[in-house]
Amino acid sequence: MQEAIRNRDFTFRLPTDGLLPGEQAMQQTMNQMGETIRQLINQNEVESWERLTRVLTHEIMNATAPIASISQSMLSRPDVKGTPIEEAVETIYHTSQHLNNFIDSYRKLSQLQQPAIEDVRLEALLKDVSLLYPAVRWELRLADDAVVSADPSMMRQILINLVKNAIEAGADCIGCEYADGQLLVSNNGQPIPAEARQSIFVPFFTTKRTGSGIGLSLSRRMMIQQGGGMALSDSHRNGYATTFILEFQSKDSL
Repeated sequence: MQEAIRNRDFTFRLPTDGLLPGEQAMQQTMNQMGETIRQLINQNEVESWERLTRVLTHEIMNATAPIASISQSMLSRPDVKGTPIEEAVETIYHTSQHLNNFIDSYRKLSQLQQPAIEDVRLEALLKDVSLLYPAVRWELRLADDAVVSADPSMMRQILINLVKNAIEAGADCIGCEYADGQLLVSNNGQPIPAEARQSIFVPFFTTKRTGSGIGLSLSRRMMIQQGGGMALSDSHRNGYATTFILEFQSKDSL
């Protein structure tokens, strides 16, 4: 536990079985404290990124809007049409439009709806998502009656984001395993580079040429909004290169 706290890892769970009543109560209290601290840290991190995202999107949109407007106006001028200048102005206009659309997507990070928490059957949810990807082999290891407290729409989007990223990394197999309030989502695609592992949940960060850098950060934000969390596992299941841990809010804390 000391090592976990030193590394700011508050996902530790102290054993409570086979202890005397006083010891058991103390261990349970420590576990609850760790959970509370983890949620506070996650929420503080999300709020910090939200503030940064709002500032960046506001400033960039203010800068690109007049560029798009002026360049569009110039394209309609007769002394520009059919001249070498027209191509340059078109490039400026389309680039500013692309940047506006790109920045607009980041507004999703600060405009999420509040989650509608309900009991969600994991098996039904995962099978529903698997139908969207018939070319992918799915290995589900969870009880038929596995139920979590979550927003079903958010969870569906989170799983779609993870599967989409996995396929883009060359995966053809997704493995899901549920135990002790955690859903492990694994894939056999190319592993995430060591130098990128600490940054994959940072908004705007991406290792793909055409990536927006919003999928994983948005997914983690949605998990935190539901009272849970999301992390990249340091260990790997047999046959898989990458494993994400989705941690759900305990029913006792609802």
